[in-house]
Amino acid sequence: MRILCLHGKGTSGDIFKSQTTSFRSRLSDLNAQFDFIDAPYPSTPAAGIDLFYKPPYYSFYQEDTIPAVRSASKWLLDLVAERGPYDAVMCFSQGCVLAASTLLLHAHESPHTPPPFKSAIFICGGAPLTFLESIGYEIPPAVTQRDLASRMKLAAQADSAAILAQGSERWRGDGWEVTDEEAVRRELIGGVKIGLPTVHVYGKKDPRYVAGLQLSGLCVEHQRRVFDHGGGHEIPRGSEVTDALAELVRWALEQV
Repeated sequence: MRILCLHGKGTSGDIFKSQTTSFRSRLSDLNAQFDFIDAPYPSTPAAGIDLFYKPPYYSFYQEDTIPAVRSASKWLLDLVAERGPYDAVMCFSQGCVLAASTLLLHAHESPHTPPPFKSAIFICGGAPLTFLESIGYEIPPAVTQRDLASRMKLAAQADSAAILAQGSERWRGDGWEVTDEEAVRRELIGGVKIGLPTVHVYGKKDPRYVAGLQLSGLCVEHQRRVFDHGGGHEIPRGSEVTDALAELVRWALEQV
């Protein structure tokens, strides 16, 4: 069983490999091969990442525009054709945007052909709002404004100064009170969804928490599993959370 692993912006395949070591170590019985690749563009480090990991750093796209995301999607499909096939994709942050956009574009343009993956694991991902509009989704202006604000708050809460001054206490969420997760999932209205078994891991203290809920709403309900790890924009390594992550990944791979 082969899993393609897509890292976050301003990190690398090796960094993502290190970040996922804890829960992957609990899956050794599956004989799964995790393929950690580097994105195509050199990048500055993600906020705070240079405190823990040395360069190089990479990005899947340099601008959050429709042409850039579509170009990255083509790059991903070319990579799958060259190095695949893959049974599943596991991704973090920007890697989630790329994987989700690619799967949604496939559902939009080629619904009668097999998708590039059979299951997907999204960790601290978010709905690709700009891309969604290009395939017919309605994005309310208030949702776009809240999304932009959450990105700014993530940059502030994740940077090196915040880490050194506050540690894990820096994660304060985005300030929005979520009382109905299902209502958030229904905010984005469109005609296609990701029809694979999916896992969605997010943290309620992550400024991108709402975006993670929205991403889960882009996937069919009866084939998704969700998990709130309670933290910020990170892959936590505590024993209890690690066990839960491992079981969710195991479920996604068993669906293959």
